[in-house]
Amino acid sequence: MRFPFSRTAPVPAPATAATETGDGGILLETSGLTKSYAGADGELPVLSGIDLTVRAGEIVALLGRSGSGKSTLLRCLAGLLPPSSGTVRYRGTPLTGANPGTALVFQTFALLPWLTVRQNVELGLEARAVPPRQRARAAEQAIDLIGLAGFENAYPKELSGGMRQRVGFARALVVEPDVLMMDEPFSALDVLTAENLRGELMELWDSGQFPTRAVVLVTHNIEEAVLMADRIVVLGSRPYGTIRETVEVGLERPRDRGSAAFDELVDRVYRIMTGRPKDTRPAARPDPERPDPERLDRRTVANTPLPTASVDGLSGLAEMIAHRDGRCDLADLAEELGLDIDDMLPQVDALDLLGFAEIHGDDLLLTEDGTAFAHADVQDSRALFAGAALDVPLVKLIANSLGGAPGTTLRAGFFRDLLAHHYTSEQVDRQLETATDWGRYAGLFGYDAARQEYRLDEAQPGTMPR
Repeated sequence: MRFPFSRTAPVPAPATAATETGDGGILLETSGLTKSYAGADGELPVLSGIDLTVRAGEIVALLGRSGSGKSTLLRCLAGLLPPSSGTVRYRGTPLTGANPGTALVFQTFALLPWLTVRQNVELGLEARAVPPRQRARAAEQAIDLIGLAGFENAYPKELSGGMRQRVGFARALVVEPDVLMMDEPFSALDVLTAENLRGELMELWDSGQFPTRAVVLVTHNIEEAVLMADRIVVLGSRPYGTIRETVEVGLERPRDRGSAAFDELVDRVYRIMTGRPKDTRPAARPDPERPDPERLDRRTVANTPLPTASVDGLSGLAEMIAHRDGRCDLADLAEELGLDIDDMLPQVDALDLLGFAEIHGDDLLLTEDGTAFAHADVQDSRALFAGAALDVPLVKLIANSLGGAPGTTLRAGFFRDLLAHHYTSEQVDRQLETATDWGRYAGLFGYDAARQEYRLDEAQPGTMPR
């Protein structure tokens, strides 16, 4: 299906590329793509050495955890961010600005609240100088295609979250991009709404009515990637974004989530995502009451980011595994709890980082320390947690920096400045929140939120300093 303006402002095909790219032809390509941001201590790398192709007729999922550079890569493909080195090509020609063959759908709708649905959808056409009558007809077709007929004159405040995201899709599709870019488009929706919209989009794609040649989807949801994509590009983030592995899905559509083949592929991708270099955890565990004075440099801290997992959350998972004889299949446990596997990954990573659990294939196994932690009473669990937490570089850095002298205080800004060389401001907040939660529970240090200060209080006999 083509909209009535039929690319009044057509995308020019470069002389080095075919005017029309059929199924299988390369639309987008990156070579040695690296992206860094300027920091106080030099360049902060986000992506390194990305080689990627996007072909006509396929859906490519960029899958990875927070900090792996998925959204940065998407914006480089869209020409919104220039690469620090390497190249991004659209139809064979290097990008020097915004990519004329792409359109973006964002996680947060990004609608203008003072415009109606039709006016929001027409924005891209207006920017391309499409005449009013033609863009009105094209907008109506896009609105109808995406299931919003009858809401043309409604304002965003009158719409539910799912309907607002439909407007975002219509606005992107009405310009008939070669490649539709989607940055976690379902993550702000409730589960049922997301499932419904995801299913409708796949039906449109399979029907041939989707007015775009390819789709690039950013997601952290493994099942979503397996359900939608033809190819899954798994990004790793230690210490910066690289392609860990590319997985060809190869399942017929529509895909059956209950099939053995679907489960097997989810498990395979899960194993790739949870792969951890063997050297990320220090070999020796110091006495929790005498922090190892060995100097921790900023790169060590940056290369071992903390998962966003509370002590309660990771303790709860450890206890569930202990009740299953110390071993469980994560997919089965997630299904039993009514969760996606992805929802459990931060807790899984936390147990792994602390040395309380190990990943073997599809199973999570408690270690000897993890079993003791899961069965311990409150006081013993804190002591066990303290020993494990001092193997975590950021927690260890905060504890060591306080120097072991009761009454010592340090401003949180000191650690923010150190982390700012390696993380964005939002990531710095999450890292410090997790480190503070873990360190306070372990009794390694206290924290005054009003003063934004870490402190070392007088220790009671036989206890860790609080």
